[in-house]
Parts: sequence; structure tokens; C-alpha cells
Amino acid sequence: MGKLRLSNIRKCFGASVILEDINLEIADGEFVVFVGPSGCGKSTLLRLIAGLDEVSGGEISIDGKVVNDVAPARRGVAMVFQSYALYPHMTVYQNMSFGLRLAKLDVRDIDAAVQSAARKLHIDHLLEKKPKVLSGGQRQRVAIGRAIVRKPNVFLFDEPLSNLDAALRASMRYELAKLHQDLKTTMIYVTHDQVEAMTLAKRIVVMSAGRIEQVGTPMELYNDPDNIFVAGFIGSPRMNFLDAEIESIAPRRAILRLPSGDTIAAAVDARSARPGQRVTLGIRPEHFEARAKSNELPVKVRFVERLGSVTIAYGNAARTETEVIVQLPGDFEVSPGETILSGAPPRACYLFDDNGRAFLRVAEETPVAALPGGIG
Repeated sequence: MGKLRLSNIRKCFGASVILEDINLEIADGEFVVFVGPSGCGKSTLLRLIAGLDEVSGGEISIDGKVVNDVAPARRGVAMVFQSYALYPHMTVYQNMSFGLRLAKLDVRDIDAAVQSAARKLHIDHLLEKKPKVLSGGQRQRVAIGRAIVRKPNVFLFDEPLSNLDAALRASMRYELAKLHQDLKTTMIYVTHDQVEAMTLAKRIVVMSAGRIEQVGTPMELYNDPDNIFVAGFIGSPRMNFLDAEIESIAPRRAILRLPSGDTIAAAVDARSARPGQRVTLGIRPEHFEARAKSNELPVKVRFVERLGSVTIAYGNAARTETEVIVQLPGDFEVSPGETILSGAPPRACYLFDDNGRAFLRVAEETPVAALPGGIG
């Protein structure tokens, strides 16, 4: 079992408040990722769960038992760090078995645990080698194997892939996902890389400045961010934000005026707002249409990235200095200095109030002509 509950967790270092009012429940067998910028408190929260730091307030429960005063070794958790922390003078086998030998387990049980973990991680052919001859990915597998042999209720990963190159990170993400499917053990993973979060997590916990901003599945956070911070953090390339003013409000739509004079319709419930209110319009680069039929937004291109399947154009919204990123089809012809008439449908437009809170997005009204039997 590996059910975890965090209740009103607070952590201070002297007068500095690092974590405040953290409340979260993680189900047995769930893969949860803590994500956020550097300094947001995600690694500190992981260390509190592990027992490496003491909480300043609140309770940590594992399988219904409060573990605030329980030693790390008795919490039923195992932690994999960013640095591999392997003993250089020991072989892979000795590194993986070290904790079990300290616990004075039977030699046959130790060997069975190490061999089983090594096969799962595809390092059984490396058991007699020492860390200095291993690649970064192999060393990380050994560190994970050392945690697996302990058969913990909860695995804790603190940015374990950040020291690897891009190709190896992608490969290891697959390996970690497969490992979770095989072990079916609760896993909590810390990263600042939202791509890792989106590809690994069943649920993502987005953190900022010591607080939880939003918890949800990857697609819930992508489609329905609670606020402008989450909207800007989840998604790559990041969401575009444009200053705007509400011109008019209908039950399922808000008409916005940009500083350039262009008007944009957003399919949101903005009945709590008022005409003339300052807001922020959000549009994801991938939601732009190269030749828009509505919500036209001219963008003067400054730089073009050709990535094969897609082309990314970086520019400015016409007649303003607002930077805009537009994702286009890979074969779309565009050069720096040109102006493209892009746009996004109302259903793809996000809207945030002056406090950064998101207005609820709603389904667009279907025109009568589009309904079965409608008047054409």
C-alpha cells in the first residue's frame, strides 16, 4: 500500500516560509508529478515526505498513519536523487544490495531482489561493473534499482533525469513509465520540465511560490487551467498572452479589443466581468490557424524555426510590440519580415481577469444552419 495524505503542510527555514497550506491526497499506485519553476518548494515537499526534513506544521500520513515523527528508514519510502549517489568503490551488485545487507537480510533473498530489479531495468549484465565505467543512463538505472530492491510503498524521484542528454531523457521517461506499469507502486516525481510532467503523470501538481496552484490530469491542466500561471507553465511552446479590454459580453462569448484595434471573440462565460474591464487573452501557438476565417490577428514575423513536421514563427502582433509565437504546418512558406494573417477560433481562446484567474471556457453556440434540418 502507498496511500499518501498531506494536510495543511507548512515549512519554514527561520523567518522564510517555503511551503504554506499544502493539502493533497495521492492514491495507492498513482503516478503524481510535482512541477514548477526553480525555488517553488517542490523538492522541499518531497524531502518532507521522505522524512529528510521536519515539517513546521501539518501532518503527513502514509496508509493512514501519521509519520511526522517516524524515521525515514521506517516510512516505507525510497528516494532517487538527481545525483546518482553511488559508491564508486562498489560494483553495481554491491550498490544495489547495500541497504539490504545493512538490514541483515538473508543472502538468498538479497540476491533474488537484486537480480529481479536488475532484469527489470536491463542492467543484469552490468552487475559486476563499477560506476566509473557506466553511462549516465546506466548509473541512473542503478540508483533506481537500489530503491526497487527495498520494495517501498512509495517511490520518490527528485529530478532524476536532469543530468542526462535530451535523447536519453526521452528514453528514460519511457522506462520509468513502463516501470510504474510493472510495479504498480505509488510514485511521486519532481521536475521543472513540464514535458516530463505531461508524459509521465496520471496527475500533475503545479506549484508556485510554495503553494499548489492546481492539481489535475495533464489534459485537464492543458485544456482548463485555473489561472494564468498554470496556463503559461503547461504547454510547449508556451501560451501567448495579449493585453485586451472587454468590449461586449454575451452569455457564451466575450468580444475583446486589443491595443492594435483588432477585435477577438472568446467562447467564455464572462458574465462576472464588465465592458471596459482590462483582461488578458491567451492563445496557444498550436491553436493558431494559418489562414484564419475569423478572429484575424496579423503577426509580423521576426524569426522562423523549421522543425520538419511544424514551423514555428516568432513575431509581434501587428501595430504592437507584443511578442507572439505561432505554430504552423511544416510546409508553410513564411520568411522574416512578412506578415501572416493568423487567428484562433473562439473556442481556442482563453481569458484571464486582472487577478490572473481564468474565465470558464464554454462550448460555442452552434449556428442554426449547422443543425440537422437547419435553415441553410
